[in-house]
Amino acid sequence: MSALTLILFFLALLAGGVIFIYNRLVQKRALVNNGWSDIEVQLKRRADLIPRLVDAVKGYASHEIKLFTEVIAARNSALSAGGDVRQRGDAEGRLTGPTTRLLALKEAYPDLKSNQNFLDLQNELTETEDRIEMARRFYNGAVREMNIAVQSVPSNLIAGPFGFTKQPFFEIEPADALVPDVNFET
Repeated sequence: MSALTLILFFLALLAGGVIFIYNRLVQKRALVNNGWSDIEVQLKRRADLIPRLVDAVKGYASHEIKLFTEVIAARNSALSAGGDVRQRGDAEGRLTGPTTRLLALKEAYPDLKSNQNFLDLQNELTETEDRIEMARRFYNGAVREMNIAVQSVPSNLIAGPFGFTKQPFFEIEPADALVPDVNFET
């Protein structure tokens, strides 16, 4: 009877360990999903701001039609990238360059610099970029924790059979990295 009790105790301990690890992996996956959802909300906010920004600039720089077309095409490409993290990161990165050039038009059009609607939209876009960066950091932190758990012993023994896999990081070039340095000193 003692050996049977010992075996049952060991099996109960093993089952408890599997349940604990499984629940920990579920929690980490939920954090990754939550992080991605936050990123998508902010990317959608940015995508909604861009047409308003283009409209505000059009009144002052109507001959910049090629840039407007490029911005809208990049925006549409980013929106159609869907939920694939890598594709969305690439598409959002392609959107950053034209948007930065659009914002830089204010230097060529002094009246645009004083347009309150443009300034408000520029501030909203800057705020949104900051929110995207915060959401990206949260998501990537959650992904790092998930990837460590999926690859570490003993949780990797549970992760594989239950379909927990490594998740991709969300990489997007920050907007300030593409803003050219302007120096008027000679």
